[in-house]
Amino acid sequence: QVQLVESGGGLVQAEGSLRLSCAASGDTFSSYFMAWFRRTPGKGREFVASITWTGSRTYYADAVKGRFTISRDNAKNKVYLQMNSLKSEDTAVYYCASGSRGLSSNVTDYAAWGQGTQVTVSS
Repeated sequence: QVQLVESGGGLVQAEGSLRLSCAASGDTFSSYFMAWFRRTPGKGREFVASITWTGSRTYYADAVKGRFTISRDNAKNKVYLQMNSLKSEDTAVYYCASGSRGLSSNVTDYAAWGQGTQVTVSS
């Protein structure tokens, strides 16, 4: 089982940028699909983006397509989420997750989760 720790969250103004990082340990990181989800008050976890174990394919939620970019560095056991043109509705706790069921947007297809990092976008 892989252990995940997110970092990079914070307070940013609308139209600004943030880069989230997720550090993995405990298992063969390169064999897992990775994803980012987010949770806002009153909502469940919402899919943001996912990436294959090679990094060759990615999948995005419509709400972030064109603004967010997911990437990974298997040599460093890290996955990243570059967030540009941030909006107030992007305010959430962001979680990284690992799984083995492909580029899924389903919460249930991911077995390991980090503790989350807060992103707050002020308008």
